[in-house]
Amino acid sequence: MTLACGLDFGTSNSTLGRIGRDGQPQLLPLENGQATMPSVLFFGFEDDRVHFGRAAVAEYVTGAEGRLMRSLKSVLGTALFADTTRIKARRLGFGDIIGIYVAELKRRAEQVLDGELSQVVMGRPVQFVDDDAEADRAAQDQLEAAVRAQGFKDIAFQFEPIAAALDYERQVNREKLALIVDLGGGTSDFSIVRVSPERAGAADRSDDILATAGVHIGGTDFDRLLAMSRVMPELGLGSRTRDGKRHLPVAPYYDLSTWHRINRLYDAQALRDLRSTMREAVEAERVETMIMLVEDRLGHRLIGAVEAAKIALSDAEATAFAFPVRERRIATTITAGQLGEALDDSVRRLEMTITETLRRAGIGSGAVNSLILTGGSTLVPAVAGRLQALFPDADVVRTDVLGSVGLGLALEARRLFGT
Repeated sequence: MTLACGLDFGTSNSTLGRIGRDGQPQLLPLENGQATMPSVLFFGFEDDRVHFGRAAVAEYVTGAEGRLMRSLKSVLGTALFADTTRIKARRLGFGDIIGIYVAELKRRAEQVLDGELSQVVMGRPVQFVDDDAEADRAAQDQLEAAVRAQGFKDIAFQFEPIAAALDYERQVNREKLALIVDLGGGTSDFSIVRVSPERAGAADRSDDILATAGVHIGGTDFDRLLAMSRVMPELGLGSRTRDGKRHLPVAPYYDLSTWHRINRLYDAQALRDLRSTMREAVEAERVETMIMLVEDRLGHRLIGAVEAAKIALSDAEATAFAFPVRERRIATTITAGQLGEALDDSVRRLEMTITETLRRAGIGSGAVNSLILTGGSTLVPAVAGRLQALFPDADVVRTDVLGSVGLGLALEARRLFGT
């Protein structure tokens, strides 16, 4: 028996949805009974195994030797997609690595269902790549190829915010005009959709989608911006060379702050460049700490700690940041205000994208009845608070921030494939 599903391959987390026996969408347990599985792989060099999700993070955190891969969705449609990563004696392309992860999702889901998944509706952001239609098409083609190689025969795509709207529509009792705000790990998408119980089962909903827009900003960008603002200065960012003529190069700090670029620092040439920078630096000890961190391959762990600080500021005015590097420690205090300052330009771009979405729909902000918040980054008050202020009269609805897209994709899979 072949089955259909909805697959939300996210920058940070992934889910897989199916229609249950009760006719309602459900997310399948993918890891230790949990419906979400972090979009992370760890290629263990000691046991020659590939670990996935939370298990991958656990292997990395315990100090096992290997290669951690995260935020893979962010490379789709970019020049980085053509790069390869060395895994012991072989080199793997990003398409291969995405395929390995999707194959594991499929295997685990099929084990739960006791059937073969051959039809899938994949979620996709409104824009994989900003203002580049050719790169955007390439990103979807790259994802489709990686998914098809794992045995999916029929593949369709649906915008992630539209999927969230389909999930939300199950709870409405009258027609509403909703703005879906989907702030994910790598992208932020906005859609204005007419939802109603009468239209929920219609085969063609194209007339109910008034406008969509998206921008390549998400939670991993917030992590990078916070790291660059508050943590990288502790490693020498912004300091000068001994001759006082220039600042230290920014590029290695940017790489260390960006989830999918950290591995670039883990080669001999990058370390030679850092040692050369240290010899020129006024604050050489700070750069030396960065060298130690890179030598010990602690980059992903560092940005994980930055992410944890960002999350802590969701309900605290300040948080202490401390990260050990051998006998040293990177230490600072981060306030909610400083987080807001770090994210200010990005939030302004989100506001501009919402304005463009309204323009495309031909409506003003007052016409929006419901503001639907989904995606993990909507939990950041510095972001969500400013976006909500644009719609003071709208009902604010928080969906299952990590699951609503997968549930909506399952509904779309039933509509398209009927199974």
